[in-house]
This record gives sequence, C-alpha cells and structure tokens, in this order.
Amino acid sequence: MTKKTVELKTVSSEQGLIIRSSGDLIEGVSVRRAKVLPDERGRLGEIMRADDPWFEKFGQVYFTTTYPGVVKAWHYHGKQTDHFYVIKGTVKVALFDRRENSQTKGVVNELYMGEHCPGLLRIPPGIMHGWMCVSQTEAYIVNIVSEMYNYSNPDEFRADPHKNNIPYEWTRKDG
Repeated sequence: MTKKTVELKTVSSEQGLIIRSSGDLIEGVSVRRAKVLPDERGRLGEIMRADDPWFEKFGQVYFTTTYPGVVKAWHYHGKQTDHFYVIKGTVKVALFDRRENSQTKGVVNELYMGEHCPGLLRIPPGIMHGWMCVSQTEAYIVNIVSEMYNYSNPDEFRADPHKNNIPYEWTRKDG
C-alpha cells in the first residue's frame, strides 16, 4: 500500500535556495542565503549573528551528521526554534505544518541545502521536520537552537520516518 502524497510546486526562491510546497511557505518558516566571503586563503561563512532579525535567544549550538541515503525524521519541538545550516554534503529537508491554529496547517515544504547552496533555515516550534542525506558523502549539519537540550525532559516529539500521516515520501524522484 502506497501512502498518498501531495504535489509540490516552487513557492520561494532565495538566491538559489528553492522551496517547493503543497501550498504556501509554511507560516513562520524562513530561509535565506548565507553570506560566504572567499579570498585567496579560503572562505569565511557567516551563519547567524546576534543582530540577525531571526535571532531570538541562544540556547546552544550543535552539529549532527547523516550518512548517504539515511532519513532523520520526523520530529517537532514545543518551545524550541531550530536554525539549520549544512556545512558539508547535501540534504533534502522536509517540513510539515501540524499546528492546529496555523493558516498553513497541513502544508508540506521541501528544500535542498548544502555546501554548494549555503543557507540558513528557520523552523519555528510545532513544525514537523527532518531531512535525508542526498549527497554521495556524509552530510554535516549545524543547528543553532533557541533552547538548551533538557536531558530529563526533552522538548522533542517524534514520528516514524515512513509510517505516519504526513503526505510526504522520502524516496528519490528520478525523471
């Protein structure tokens, strides 16, 4: 039995960061191209600054990696805002608005982020999200979060990556 999925169309393009959606851009979600400053020594990339309009407060910064073809999904936070930046590799990020009082409830967004298309993705609380490493090499993701991880009471709510009621499939779409 195949799960019913929604058709995605381009709704936003921020200097090469393309968001495809089943409706509009999910309310509260934002993406912007990251500033990368190259010179003869290498590159410097600004991810987020305290004077950035997205900056709420600092909880912690961590990194995670994902092996090629692996899906790390689905989860959401009750209080925490995530800010994803992909340092190495490429990931396909998917978002699903599960919030009852949102104007975009039920909408799916999808975008690709990586070393060749650097950007920062803001994901507010309540949005189901995850990613799949679509590069040939391990992907390295930095997350700047608004809350510290609480080991005794984590602000994280999970769903199975494939068996769920989210109208999205992680399978590669050739064509």
